[in-house]
Amino acid sequence: MITAPPAGSVEPTLGNLSPKAAAALLRDHLHPTDVREFIRSSPAHLIALCAVLIIACLTSGAVTAAMVSDRQQALNGLLDQTEPFANSAQRLYSSLSIADAAAATAFISGGVEPQAVRDRYTQAIGEASAELAGGAAGTEDADAPARRLLSGVATQLPVYTGLVETARTNNRIGNPVGAAYLAEASNLMQTRMLPMAEALSKQQSAAVVKIQQQYVHAPWWAMSLVTLALILLILGQLYLARRWRRRINPGLVVATLAMAVLFAWIVASGWLSASATDRALDRGTKPLDQLTAGRIVAQQARSDETLKLVRRDTTGVYDTAFDADIQRLGSILTELGTSNGNVVDADSARDLWDQSHKRMNATLAAGDYDGASKVAIGPGAMDSMVQYSRLDDAMEVGIAQTRSSVRADVSHASKVLDVLSPGSLLLVAAAAVLVGVGLWPRLREYR
Repeated sequence: MITAPPAGSVEPTLGNLSPKAAAALLRDHLHPTDVREFIRSSPAHLIALCAVLIIACLTSGAVTAAMVSDRQQALNGLLDQTEPFANSAQRLYSSLSIADAAAATAFISGGVEPQAVRDRYTQAIGEASAELAGGAAGTEDADAPARRLLSGVATQLPVYTGLVETARTNNRIGNPVGAAYLAEASNLMQTRMLPMAEALSKQQSAAVVKIQQQYVHAPWWAMSLVTLALILLILGQLYLARRWRRRINPGLVVATLAMAVLFAWIVASGWLSASATDRALDRGTKPLDQLTAGRIVAQQARSDETLKLVRRDTTGVYDTAFDADIQRLGSILTELGTSNGNVVDADSARDLWDQSHKRMNATLAAGDYDGASKVAIGPGAMDSMVQYSRLDDAMEVGIAQTRSSVRADVSHASKVLDVLSPGSLLLVAAAAVLVGVGLWPRLREYR
């Protein structure tokens, strides 16, 4: 017979027991046998299932949000900083090369150089100075390699312009020593300044390529975790259907749909972003580097051509350098292909320029220096100056268009990810809540 507790008695609880008694009570409730029985019980299975599904959903969402945010920040940084630094370094490199070619061209004209040639030299020096004062190095760290290269060019630029002005002064008064000063200035540019500018341009371009190469693939880790969460949700529903004979759990079904939406979203956005980044790399950054290199080679060939006349060289040194530059330029243009109209125009101008150069050499070999000079700097449609200018203009337009394409692709790669990060957090939070809502009624059955 069960007897009621004495009147006024209080049921033992942790709050009204001594520490020893409380410990004994806990041991009784946490007896290994009781714990094992609870672990094997249906409520424990439901709690474990609920925890696993919620953790899977939240983890996949957190990883997705973090990866997408990092990708978008890197692409935006590429647009706002890295790519402009690379463009600045490329402009510095080109401006220095243009200045050297223009300085040599001016000498062939005699005492009074054409205003257009003088303006081209002045503009090129001004643009180079602007890039030196701007962000071509991409860093304020004085010990950074890029900053040291930029400082080296900045230190040599006044020396170069001083030599050119001394050469011009002597040239105007008919002093032959002017040619020696010009040759010294060109040697300084070709052996010290341009190599430093080239190294800087390559460093900054490599930084652009490095970022792009990191994001030419979809965010596989995020996609894998979302896929895992989806699989677990489906398996959880199958487990519930088999164990409790409940074929449909509305909460888990809607949670699965939310994760399926996230999966489709991340696949579509990730693929579009990766494709745009890959397109910017293969059809933009790499051709841009080739176009820049081709333009520099053309400018160096022009310097070789004009310096031959300035120095009245008969050793063939400048001709050898010119021929090597023209061949290298042809190889670069061939690699770029014929799909770009600017490349086709540049290649056509290169062929005509090469023919004009041969005509200049033939005229010079006949003893007609003035005639050779006219071929080199004359306004005729088949003269070297016109074809070189045509080639340089085509390359400049090609560089500008390709850069615009690169920036458009990178911008698209970033914009398709605009709301994916917060959207993924919202969807996984909803999925986690729905998991709890779906399993709570089953747990209440065991109260």
